[in-house]
Amino acid sequence: RRRVRMSRTGSARRAIGDIEKGSDTFILTYGQFSLIDALCAILRQTGPADVSLSTWTAAHAHLTRSAELLEGEQIRSFRMIVDRSFETRQPGYANHMRALFGAGCIRAIRTHAKFMLIRNEAWNIVVRTSMNLNENPRLENIEISEDPILAEFFQAVTDSVFAEVEPEESAEAGSSCA
Repeated sequence: RRRVRMSRTGSARRAIGDIEKGSDTFILTYGQFSLIDALCAILRQTGPADVSLSTWTAAHAHLTRSAELLEGEQIRSFRMIVDRSFETRQPGYANHMRALFGAGCIRAIRTHAKFMLIRNEAWNIVVRTSMNLNENPRLENIEISEDPILAEFFQAVTDSVFAEVEPEESAEAGSSCA
């Protein structure tokens, strides 16, 4: 079941609405909410889940909020794929990310893909978006699908990246990602 909507104002929770099994929701926003807001809105519906996220860039506050969700057990495990250039473009944020999650939870590759995989025993949610893990005060798109086949595909992609790419070395290496 596909839903398409425009969201000019309001929260991520309101724009996303209720997620149903087998649903696909495409939303154009005007940047009034961010990817971390969408993650929080989705986790409110799914309950605690394993999260994998791919982004080109990330902001300090959004990384910190992700760590708070992990510490508060809304996120059971967390893995992140970022672009290799993130280290040179935003070295302070990259160091903050490693300090929060440990190098073992992060892989840096050449990527511009932005997606989230949110899974637990009851839900298989894939988010494809133009949003990075930062504020996005511009026209953005987000598509939220509850689809076990699509989730397995993105799980396999994420697992492959984590198997093939070594974590970046850092003083904080060795985190368990949970």
